[in-house]
Amino acid sequence: MPTFLHIPRPLALWLLLWAGLLAGCVGAPVQEMSNARQAVRAAEKAGATTTAPELMTEAKQLLKDARTHLNQRDYRAARDDAEGARTKAIEARRVAEAAAAAEKPQAP
Repeated sequence: MPTFLHIPRPLALWLLLWAGLLAGCVGAPVQEMSNARQAVRAAEKAGATTTAPELMTEAKQLLKDARTHLNQRDYRAARDDAEGARTKAIEARRVAEAAAAAEKPQAP
């Protein structure tokens, strides 16, 4: 019978948890990319392309950069760019919605 390395149970659990966390960090940022694309589409639909063009340009460029990093398998950079794109798109959408609300006629 071969002898196996005996690892104390708490240490083994800690190692498994740590390995799981690391695996989550190195995977492709599929959800982040999806969130960024949806946020950009929602901002466009709200009219942010005309009311917040600078923010939309930044959001779209970050999303493009995220795709590039994803293709290069630089998942950390892709995740960061995707999250940045989502943030910029959300900000642009808020600007567009505020502009639309300001244009609505006030009731007497």
